[in-house]
Order: sequence, then C-alpha cells, then structure tokens
Amino acid sequence: MAFLPLYIPKDKQLKIVIAGGGYAGIAALTVLRRYGPPDMDITLIDPGTDHLKITHLHETFRYPLSDLQIPFPVLEQRFGCRHICGALKTDESTLCQWQHDRYLQVGNQQVTFDYLLIASGARGIGQNFADEHTKENVVSLNDFFTIPGSDLLDKFLIKRGAQTAKNGMTPRISVIGGGATGIQILFEIPDYLQRRQLNCALHLIDGKKRILQQFPERFARYVEMRMLERDIEFYSDIRFLEQRANTVLLEEKSTGRFFELPSILSLIFPGKSQDERLATNSFGQVVADRAPLENIFAAGDCSIYQPFGSNALTAQSAVRKGKLAARNILRHSGMLSVLEPYLHRDIGYVISLGAADAVGWLALENNMVTGMPALMIKEIVEAQYDLLLTGIDTYLV
Repeated sequence: MAFLPLYIPKDKQLKIVIAGGGYAGIAALTVLRRYGPPDMDITLIDPGTDHLKITHLHETFRYPLSDLQIPFPVLEQRFGCRHICGALKTDESTLCQWQHDRYLQVGNQQVTFDYLLIASGARGIGQNFADEHTKENVVSLNDFFTIPGSDLLDKFLIKRGAQTAKNGMTPRISVIGGGATGIQILFEIPDYLQRRQLNCALHLIDGKKRILQQFPERFARYVEMRMLERDIEFYSDIRFLEQRANTVLLEEKSTGRFFELPSILSLIFPGKSQDERLATNSFGQVVADRAPLENIFAAGDCSIYQPFGSNALTAQSAVRKGKLAARNILRHSGMLSVLEPYLHRDIGYVISLGAADAVGWLALENNMVTGMPALMIKEIVEAQYDLLLTGIDTYLV
C-alpha cells in the first residue's frame, strides 16, 4: 500500500460508496485504491454503462466514440469495485437521513456505507429545453453521450441538406452557446463538412455580448478572427427561442425584436447550471443545516468548496476535488482524523479550435497560448488523466 501522510488506518473494513462515475468519482476511486487498505469495499453508483471522457466529445467528429468510453466492468476489474446502475436524488433532509442511517436505497438494493462521496456532476442548463422540445433537428450535449458527432450530422444532413440544396439554398446549421463546449464543437464541423463533401454554412448564436465570457477578451478576439476565416457568422446578445423546420426563431435581447434565420439544425450548448450545487466545508464534507455531515463528502461539478480553492466547472477542478475528498475520507476513517483543506487553483485551460489550432492560458489567465503550443498543453494534460485511469498517478496533488 502506498503511503498517505497523516493516515493511520484503524482495524476495520471500510465500506465506501461513490455516487457518480465521472472525472471526480473516478479520480477518487483511484486514490482510494492506491492508499486504502486492500480489503476496502467500494461501490460505484452511476446510471450509465461507461465512464465517458466528456471533455473530448468534440473529437467524435474525427474519432470513434468508443475511444472516449471505458466500460464500468473494466473499471470494476481494474480497481476492485462494484458498479450499480442507478442515480441518487439528493436534498438536505435526504442527506441528513443518510448520515444518520449509513445506508441508502438504489432501486431494490440497500447499500450500507461508512462514507459516501457524491460526485454526480452538474445538469446542463439547456437540458430542460431538450427534454421539453424533442425534435429531430435539435441536438444537445447529451446526444453526444451515445452518438458520435459525425453520425449525428450524417444522419440528418445527408437527408435534409440534400432537400434544401435542391431548392437552390445553402443549408445552414446553428450552434447555440459561445462557451468552451459550443466553440470546440463549432470548429470541428467545417472539417467534417469538407471530409464529407457537404455544402453547408454555419452560424453561432450566443446570449452574451461576446463569446468565452469566463476568459479575457483577447481570447474572444482570437476565436472570432478564426471564425471569420471559416466564414462562420456570429450573432451576439441574441436569445434562442425555437428551432423550426427550416428556420430558427431568435430574440434580440437589447430591443426585444423577434426574427428568424435560415437553419435546418440547432446544436444547443448553453453550459452547466450552477443551481442546486452542494455546499461543503474546505475538506469536502457536505454542509447541511449549517453543520458538516462527517461521513458524506461531495466532489466535482455538483459541489462548491468553501472558502479557498477553485470551483470552476472544469475537469481539472473535478479531478482535484475527487482526489482530495478521497484522501480526506481515508484520513477521517483513520486514527488521527487530520484533514487537508482544498486549495487547488486551476493552472491553465485550453479550448480546441479544430484539429490544428487552440487557444488557452497557462499559469496566469493573461498568459495566452495559441496554435500548436496550446494543443500540446492540452494533450499533455489529457495524457495525465489517461494514465490515472490505468492506476498511474502523476499528479503532484
């Protein structure tokens, strides 16, 4: 067993439940297996069948979706855990009940635990729209979870695009949302269209006055310059209302004016909701009724850590939270119970602009990196996580 400072195990078999098999949950799993006792019982609860590297979904225009999926049975064998297919609904009273009872119900299974880590992620802002307006020509991020981007567009464009072209019109696709996910997918589409020899125009529609609001303005200027080079039209400060048969209905936010643009397909990426995130103390323990629940931790996008570290909705922060929560679970279960505060600050972020370009920052947000150097940084960070999935931890903290 590897050495974890300030962790002296007690003579007791630990039962740990991890709710969520995303970045935070899997990072926690690797730490528990690396530092925890060999007889530890770990249960992973997730509604899916695979761990999905969702920050790579834009690459499914180029590569198979299976490249981003690791089946949970593989992880069960690799890390000695048990996967239960299901999801947990949490509220303050339920959390307090779990803390008191030390068991929870998943379907018809009762799962006991010594510690529970909730790492269920954050719901997409646009998912309510996607749930209520299921249409053939509306695509949300969740569609990419099961179908590659290339197949999503193939299935639609070959049929609808050809019909539009017969009418003497160039078919158009709308990408809704100028955040990192929307931008990354937007820049994959022109190369896909070229490979498929399809004639189709693109426009980006964003409700903000500029794209990439969470980054310095020169990031947006760089991306907008690249959009001009690819003939991608940009409509800012515009509210998306509805995708119709061959048009998209929009509203100009400053004036309230309604108007339509030609569009046979809308891809909606408005970002993640920060509502209903679980508040924790600086050690990752969930706070309910103004007191920490000592045996229930949270990590990843579903959590807000107080008061020091990064709460950015990024894979980087999710991994660090997951690893810290796992270390603190082990320490809390040991003889000393000296916990480590969350102090992580993101050290960079890179947004892909297709296969040969990117924009991001390293060390400081004002230190902008573009082109191949930015892509190399992105590949190094992603390789580090790929190693973690095999059980090799190269993270310093």
